[in-house]
Amino acid sequence: MLLALQILLIVTSLLLVMLVLLHKGRGGGLSDMFGGGGSTNFGGVSIAERNLDRLTVAVGIVWAAAIVGVGLVSTVG
Repeated sequence: MLLALQILLIVTSLLLVMLVLLHKGRGGGLSDMFGGGGSTNFGGVSIAERNLDRLTVAVGIVWAAAIVGVGLVSTVG
């Protein structure tokens, strides 16, 4: 059981990194804090971006559940 949860954790970790990197950047980081980011896009969000957001959240929930599962199984066993 522990091995299966660890494999799930590794797979979801890699998938989560890939999904986060697929997201479109929306800000300039620290330059926005000091007035450097003047161009903002107030347009609508496409269906593909919404689906990517939903998929990222779903994988994140599975990832968090795998972490909790590994923690519970490793303390019991």
